[in-house]
Amino acid sequence: MAGRPSKSQALDVWMNGERVGTWSVSPRGGHAFAYSGEWLANPRRRPISLSLPLTHEKDPFRGEVVEAWFDNLLPDSHDIRTRIARRYGVSPTQAFQLLEAIGRDCVGAVQLLPAGSPTPEVRRIEARPLTTAQIVALLDQTLSAAPLPLGEQDELRISLAGAQEKTALLLQDNQWQLPLGATPTTHILKLPLGRVGAVQADFSTSVENEWLCSRVIHAFGLPVAHCWMESFGPHKVLVVERFDRHRFPDWWARLPQEDFCQVLGIPPQHKYESHGGPGIDAILDKLRGSQDAEADRQRFLMTQLIFWLLGAPDGHAKNFSVFLEPEGRFRLTPLYDVMSAWPVTGSGPNLFNRKKLKLAMGVWGKNKHDLIDSIQRRHWNETAKRNAMGLTFETTIQKVLAAVPAVLGKVATELPPGFPEKVSVPILEGIQAQATRLAAMPA
Repeated sequence: MAGRPSKSQALDVWMNGERVGTWSVSPRGGHAFAYSGEWLANPRRRPISLSLPLTHEKDPFRGEVVEAWFDNLLPDSHDIRTRIARRYGVSPTQAFQLLEAIGRDCVGAVQLLPAGSPTPEVRRIEARPLTTAQIVALLDQTLSAAPLPLGEQDELRISLAGAQEKTALLLQDNQWQLPLGATPTTHILKLPLGRVGAVQADFSTSVENEWLCSRVIHAFGLPVAHCWMESFGPHKVLVVERFDRHRFPDWWARLPQEDFCQVLGIPPQHKYESHGGPGIDAILDKLRGSQDAEADRQRFLMTQLIFWLLGAPDGHAKNFSVFLEPEGRFRLTPLYDVMSAWPVTGSGPNLFNRKKLKLAMGVWGKNKHDLIDSIQRRHWNETAKRNAMGLTFETTIQKVLAAVPAVLGKVATELPPGFPEKVSVPILEGIQAQATRLAAMPA
């Protein structure tokens, strides 16, 4: 993980203008987090993480669970971290230094400010309208490792987890704006991925791919982040509406949430089950405590089935999150960051070998199966049974299969003019082929 600094440092953790606690790092003591007495007495109190529950004990949380939680606020990609570090003149290996630089607007409700900072003015909106040319410059800057001019370092300090180049802005009254002060961003702008993996698969159409996958997921009736495609000069981006934001008449609130690496106290490099991260069983077990446990557990396993239809290999622990409610209650958030591998699967250079394509989380028979081509219908039912979901999941499978024709028809009508067929045809035909296979399998 990120390591320790050469001297003791501290950042205050804020939620919507209320100080929650303090994160400190020292050469000898490592990482520590303590809730403030004011927060523990607050009727709106809630933990920043299910892995860091509310406690009235004076001793702070210490060690890897603290380090992992904050490290998970940062981008996963080492290259992206390195670019951010160069931009702000800090170390790419020190999560504390990175978040000290960019932690004013994180995923969820957390803001990280220097210890002793005055209360941030969150209950007002401060922002500067942007022209298209300014947004183009901002997107250019996102892809650059050049250090920011001193005057710009204070303007946009955003930390977005994930492995993709992105930035975020405020969209209000149909006007793109740069949020200032404590005003949050409301929309994420995701740039194309480019070449991916050892085979250097061409994901230059990742914007179209993710948009189409979101429409498929929505058509199957699963909650998913609202998104659309937009162009700014030479940049085509996927604009994703943040579901961790809520508009009040005079201000924007941040909604507490965390991903499942944070929920389970796992560092981001272990987000994949094959890298030591959680699988379906671990997440279904945690969802027993959800405010809507039965629905959330069914939805999570149904999502894995939809990923199998989509050939979506990236459903790891950081791509599932929960909203954090008062007193430690929680529930699943909408889905996000879903892409299909079908457009880049086949024989030949720069294509994934279908026989090696895996889900990020395996399903169970006598053994665990994660290869998409080896997963059978009975494995889904066995996974449900071993997680005390009885025979109900076979009903879900039947409903999904029955819905496929309508889903494909609906999504096909939603494709905008000029949508690349090299994305839509493999994805829609891939779903149909998988559904046909599934329908022919014994339960």
